[in-house]
Amino acid sequence: MLYINETESILQKETWEKVNKNLLAKMLAEYMYEDMIRPEEEGSGFVFSVGPDRKYRFNAEKRFFDSYDVEAASIEVFEDGNWKPATNAIRFLTDIQPLIGMSAETAGHLIKELNHTLIADANLLINHRKTSDELVDLDYAELEGEMSGHPWITYNKGRIGFGFDDYVKYAPENQQETKLFWIAVHRDRAQFHSVGELHYEKLIMRELDGVLVQRFNEILRENGKLPLDYFFMPVHEWQWKNILIQNYPEDLATGMIVPLEEGTDHYLPQQSVRTMVNRTNPLKSHVKLPMSILNTLVYRGLPAERTVIAPRVTEHIKGIFEKDSFLRDECEVVLPGEVASINVDHPHYSRLKGAPYQYLEMLGTIWRESIYNYLKDGEQPITLAALHHVDVNGKPFVQSLIEKSGLTADEWMKKFFDVIMPPLLHFLYQYGTVFSPHGQNTILILKDYKPERLAVKDYVDDVNISDQPFPELEGVTEELRAVLRSEPPEGLTQFIFTGLFICHLRYMSNVMVRNSLIEETVFWSHLVASIESYQTRFSHLEERFKLFDFFKPELTKLCLNRNRMVDYGYNDGDDRPHASEYGKVRNALHIIRNNKIQAV
Repeated sequence: MLYINETESILQKETWEKVNKNLLAKMLAEYMYEDMIRPEEEGSGFVFSVGPDRKYRFNAEKRFFDSYDVEAASIEVFEDGNWKPATNAIRFLTDIQPLIGMSAETAGHLIKELNHTLIADANLLINHRKTSDELVDLDYAELEGEMSGHPWITYNKGRIGFGFDDYVKYAPENQQETKLFWIAVHRDRAQFHSVGELHYEKLIMRELDGVLVQRFNEILRENGKLPLDYFFMPVHEWQWKNILIQNYPEDLATGMIVPLEEGTDHYLPQQSVRTMVNRTNPLKSHVKLPMSILNTLVYRGLPAERTVIAPRVTEHIKGIFEKDSFLRDECEVVLPGEVASINVDHPHYSRLKGAPYQYLEMLGTIWRESIYNYLKDGEQPITLAALHHVDVNGKPFVQSLIEKSGLTADEWMKKFFDVIMPPLLHFLYQYGTVFSPHGQNTILILKDYKPERLAVKDYVDDVNISDQPFPELEGVTEELRAVLRSEPPEGLTQFIFTGLFICHLRYMSNVMVRNSLIEETVFWSHLVASIESYQTRFSHLEERFKLFDFFKPELTKLCLNRNRMVDYGYNDGDDRPHASEYGKVRNALHIIRNNKIQAV
């Protein structure tokens, strides 16, 4: 299949120019935020020279946190002696490449990622026609497929490793249900771990069924193997075809790995591509599988040490929750746990000192509790990412929620912050433990279209603890400490400051301000008020409020695009790249709080 009709339907000149304009606006805004480019203010707009005879001009509004809202339709390029509409995001990349110190090697790979992103954006523009009024009633798993990707990273759907056929079949925005392929791995090679009350046989009978388990046992016996010597585990079809056969031929030849068959359940991929929601039975586990594609900053594998420890992290986090009446009874925060995992180390890469990390993350499975198990009557979960989504007609998803809730935008935002902030602050201040509550991992549970409760998932990758000698951390085992990152105070604060405020709320704020739903200062004032309200109630933690200070005048600026484009590139290192630190970001919360104090 050559996909000629599919490419012709989405790759039309008008569509291509529109998605390029939109990406250009994002590139200008985010590269300005990360101080990679410094356009000059000229009149009511900005001008950025990239050479003696070539420059760009555009209109943009300044926002808090040193951010900008760039008007896509206003971007023009001066070339051949004339100003004309700028419709080529790739050319802009090559224009700035020598100016920002980006290598030709990095630029070459990045062109590929940006083209993949533009193709996906064109597909979304043509084929995703649901309005925000329709989307607010869409099921959680389906809503994920309507999203357009990471709001900050400009190459957010790069997915290096996917062909166009893979994109059509596996990308979440194409909403193609898939089945998982199952393999048997010898217990000498695999490690199974689970929370205390869950054992392997119970998990497998829950995720499969007796008939399928019997069929898998028969396949093993037909191959001369004893079923009790093996673990059954699902793998993604793409991973099997593109990674596992090529990297585990010895295990396949010796029978350490035995291919079985497809399962019978149908799954829908979520925004991360590798996390699958069971559509046949939504109460069954969400399954997180490695897919060795390079997307955003990292290969989307499963790090061995975190896969192994996932159930212990779940028990630790849930142990905090269960003993704390504020989290348990007042906030009723939801913590879908990663309750079981299987990790399979590669027989050779795992012994290779300094091996590229992608080769240590190729084969594993994590089973996470389904969010549907935690919902009360009338509740509806959405990821925070949905709250900065704008439909094809320009109407924000959050606007439709507000309208249907019967609240004003001001009332809705107050309720929003009162729901999401207290549990996150309590874990941080009371327990020295923080999540990375970005838009994909953080779930807002709605009732009657109003914020009701908070859910946080995927904490095995994104839970971090304080390096301070808090008594609440004395029970953290050495096993956990070896995997959970231990951070100094500002580092821990950054997980909420950057992960939530910068990586999500500034986009949500911008959407609401641009559409005249709320004033920017009012939006952030509600966040300030929610933090102050928590601190007033738990005033005995005052010393920790000073340690984890969200009201500093400036905080270290973490940069995601700069990491790929300038600092890390496409190195195949032995550790996952982390956000780059570059300069400082002026903290709007400090400004708003100071103005409030002075007004009093």
